[in-house]
Amino acid sequence: MRPYNLEKYFANPSSGYRFAAQVRDAIEKAREQVAALLGCEAGEIVFNQLRHRIEQNTAFHSALETRPECKHIVTTAVEHSAVRKPTQELARRGYEVTVIDVDKSGRLSLRALADAIRPDTAFVSVMWANNETGVIFPIEEIAEIAHDKGVPLHTDAVQVAGKIPINLREVSLQFLSISGHKLHAPKGVGALYVNRRSRFHPLILGGSHENNRRAGTENAASIVGLGKARRSHWRNCRRSNASANFAGPF
Repeated sequence: MRPYNLEKYFANPSSGYRFAAQVRDAIEKAREQVAALLGCEAGEIVFNQLRHRIEQNTAFHSALETRPECKHIVTTAVEHSAVRKPTQELARRGYEVTVIDVDKSGRLSLRALADAIRPDTAFVSVMWANNETGVIFPIEEIAEIAHDKGVPLHTDAVQVAGKIPINLREVSLQFLSISGHKLHAPKGVGALYVNRRSRFHPLILGGSHENNRRAGTENAASIVGLGKARRSHWRNCRRSNASANFAGPF
């Protein structure tokens, strides 16, 4: 990371001059590395500077802007505050939020989830793995339910990325968020997966950064660190045989 901080490659990656292109190339390499971790295309990765809280808000904003006639949201009772608090704020603003509870083992009823989705549901947000109990939700099946209902799905994968294999080419969801510090990358950097087939509305306007999906100069050093951290976790991920519904606390 150090050369991309203040030592050597300190140019603004969004600038047009040649020196900046070196920084921009490093960011694109990191984008490819993170995409390899998630099993998706590099162009589906959007880097953010405020961990996964801004990623959740970005995903929710995009879903709501894309489906303005839909005023209903489905989530679970065990989500991280990065999901829970934005949905609470949306409820205060007039949206109806259905919160699905879990059983005594921390598991989610797929039938209850499917029954909760309505024609006016704007999006569903379900975490992939719980940060307190370690329970892993069956995102593949949840994605199928949301897809069959024609509703966008967001998943908080902060506790999963780098720990169990992810292949988003085989999972039909629209948004997935990760946070760098869970991979031993710097604090304050994260990434949002946006399915290339999904319509997208940026949350932060004012520039053409991140392929017009988030305004604001990229934090090159932290992004390079996230890409680098992905490499060691990818090796661990490939060795992992974690496929149980309970993985233990992370």
